[in-house]
Amino acid sequence: MIEFNCRLGDPETQVLLPLLKTDMLDLCMAVCDGRVDQLKLQWDSRYAVGVVLAAPGYPGSYKKDIPISIPKLESRVYFAGVKKTESGLISSGGRVMTVLALADSLHAAREKVYTDITKISFPAAVYRKDIGLRANKLS
Repeated sequence: MIEFNCRLGDPETQVLLPLLKTDMLDLCMAVCDGRVDQLKLQWDSRYAVGVVLAAPGYPGSYKKDIPISIPKLESRVYFAGVKKTESGLISSGGRVMTVLALADSLHAAREKVYTDITKISFPAAVYRKDIGLRANKLS
């Protein structure tokens, strides 16, 4: 069985949209008007690496209300399962955030994103440590 998805999914969107230089409104209007073939998409030539930080136990039963602290980072952070309280940020879902780095090489983007992840205080966060590794070995 092969599954195809045609949507702006999570976390794919967080990795793709920062590389799109073409105005998203122009793209959406071209889709609505049936003239996508006339639109020349412009893309950033840099590499993007995005890593999802999940709550302990995800994808099964996961912990909630874990305090999160994020200092100023070079990477971008996209929140998903996060709630803002009077005392700060806490986890509220399984996929908590995506951390995204852009750089001129895949190696540099990987290095940047994983360095920034170590600066985030999110006790017992789970995340893959191999994102971009296979592609990096091929390049």
